[in-house]
Amino acid sequence: MPGAVVPRPRQGRQGAAEKTTGRQPSPVMVHRAGAARMRDAGCMCGGGSMKRSAGESEQQAKKQKLLEEIGESWLPYLTPRDAEFYQLWKTKYSKLILRTSDTVPKELHQVVQDAFLTLQKHGCLFQDLIRIKGKDCLTPVSRILIGNPGCTYKYLNTRLFTVPWPVEGSKIKYCNPEMFDACKALMKLNDYLYNETVQALKEQSLSETKETKDAAVTNKEQDFSTCVEGERTILEDQSSSYVPRTDCINLKSKTPYNLTLLNYMDPLQMLYLKQEPYFGMGNMAVSWHHDENLVERSTVAVYSYSCKDPVINRNQLQDLRGRDPAVWHVGLKIAWDIKTPGLALPLHPGDCYFMLDDLNMTHQHCVLAGWPPRFSSTHRVAECSRGTLDYIFRQCETALQNLQDDSESVALSLKSLEVTIVKEVEGIHNEVEFEWLRQFWFQGKRYRKCTDWWFEPMAKLEEFWKKMEIMTSLVLSEVGKEECTMEQRNEIVSCFLPFLTERQELRKEWTARNNTGISLDY
Repeated sequence: MPGAVVPRPRQGRQGAAEKTTGRQPSPVMVHRAGAARMRDAGCMCGGGSMKRSAGESEQQAKKQKLLEEIGESWLPYLTPRDAEFYQLWKTKYSKLILRTSDTVPKELHQVVQDAFLTLQKHGCLFQDLIRIKGKDCLTPVSRILIGNPGCTYKYLNTRLFTVPWPVEGSKIKYCNPEMFDACKALMKLNDYLYNETVQALKEQSLSETKETKDAAVTNKEQDFSTCVEGERTILEDQSSSYVPRTDCINLKSKTPYNLTLLNYMDPLQMLYLKQEPYFGMGNMAVSWHHDENLVERSTVAVYSYSCKDPVINRNQLQDLRGRDPAVWHVGLKIAWDIKTPGLALPLHPGDCYFMLDDLNMTHQHCVLAGWPPRFSSTHRVAECSRGTLDYIFRQCETALQNLQDDSESVALSLKSLEVTIVKEVEGIHNEVEFEWLRQFWFQGKRYRKCTDWWFEPMAKLEEFWKKMEIMTSLVLSEVGKEECTMEQRNEIVSCFLPFLTERQELRKEWTARNNTGISLDY
């Protein structure tokens, strides 16, 4: 069996690292490899609210159990140099699909790669200030979100706002013509990847259908001599399981990607990179994670562009065990499973890969750094039921329905002090302030380099927030009046106070974030 799949004792860790990366690890790298095992393996996940302690505790417990089971050995993993690689891919990672660069239209390569360089030239790629376990830190990867107008994507307590691509009928003013061309190119890539996704899902369904039919035929041959009639019944029961499920294909593929999260990293400019902690795969650009805040069972499609394949003396790599450290890879493993070998798939300039259906839910993936700089465009169906401008405007409209705004009178008043209405309004009040306004202005200057699209709606949202501040004051004023009975007062205060308490705590937290001292370099 090839060396990459043989568990190696950790007491020989440094030697294993030499074989895996092809370079002598520094003391910092060796220390970091140990420290990485004690950090959250999914540090680049998306989504989640500010109160993530329960989820973090559960994941930390799973991770600790996994580490205990691993003990002092590396877990095995395979690369294309291993004989068993393609069989493992087919049996355990079949929903990972690769489209090599030569299958992608040349003109699409050109406009997409030009778009990457345009965004970089205009300083439109930013490190995000994220919050993990109550601490703020900058992402090692620089990013920008591009997608449908008014969409957002939230991960690790940071909400990103799309630079809108030029969908038909939209009126978007870009900072310069090159920015328009870049966003248009990425929208074109989005359409191409969507069509490829539909095709891949159909192929996946046909493959599963054939496997089920083959299994049914095998069972028929085995059972024919013993029970012809019973076998006929079995096959009738099985038939429903291998009829093509066209309706399922349509359900999973009908929603186009609504945004792409672009990433950029130059590994040679990084002060340090985390070491992959379980398999000994070497430098990581992005740790093990599931992509979150996505529509359930939706596909993730990725276009990868490492600026150039490195010039490598292959004679130096003849004895290399594990992945080629000069080439970028995507790593995959079954979540919390130590029995199935991991997979390291090399990515060459212009390659595309797809994580179909539920692969993102059942497996974890990481990005393993190569030597050249790399861009990637990661296309997703973001779960936007609570993350679009239309949604938050509807929320504001609902809240402000309780405000009596009499144009003939200067004074404002509330239409109702009913507890359910007060709770709803104050909940929306907090949502507007902490999920939208503070998130936007915390990082909002970055968008000026691309477009001014967001500034008018955010100013409108701020006006709605000011009215909700008045509504809060009116509630306090009403409960202080003599005509308000003690029972009514207690009922309102008991439902009202938790929102005020949360608001006060979150304002303190955001003040601390604003004073973190970490430069966002906008």
